[in-house]
Amino acid sequence: MILPLNIRQRLSEKVGKELRTPADAHFLTLDIEARTGQHIGVNTMKRLLGMLTDGRNPRTSTLDILAQYLDFPNWEVMSKLLKDDNSNFDEKFTNPIVVEDLVEGTLVELSYAPDRYVLMRFLHDEWFEVVESRNSKLQRGDIIAVTQIFEGFPLMASKVMRDGKLMGSFMAGKLGGIKCAIVNQESAS
Repeated sequence: MILPLNIRQRLSEKVGKELRTPADAHFLTLDIEARTGQHIGVNTMKRLLGMLTDGRNPRTSTLDILAQYLDFPNWEVMSKLLKDDNSNFDEKFTNPIVVEDLVEGTLVELSYAPDRYVLMRFLHDEWFEVVESRNSKLQRGDIIAVTQIFEGFPLMASKVMRDGKLMGSFMAGKLGGIKCAIVNQESAS
């Protein structure tokens, strides 16, 4: 599988250079690892960029890493949003929580199967603090980086900090997606 042109262009823009040579593919894998904490092999990247052909298809986890690098929660969401013929309406994306529009202190609640609940406070930029957590691997006090929140899709935190230590990335609601809502601060206190 060779990545669609629009995704290759986004990768070039993100890494800040054209992706034409094997050295460029290697540079991209290093940047992906530095920004996401996850590794994609150089040969896999060469295959995705059309520099190496052997008929093998990438794993979904590899495609998800690429999506995270480009600030999407996963490959499925990115593919839908970046379709070459993206002139269709998709009701699942009509009411996203737009992180860059949030005001410091805004509370966002998330729930996902089977019985997970997370309440997080927006700090700044893409950073949230977990203020309440039930049955989730996230813990109270965790600081997480989230760029997009879409109802019905998994939540992808590109970074989780716990007690000053980087825990890696985190995905909530892998199977059925999340339910999300902005909570009035007074009612959540």
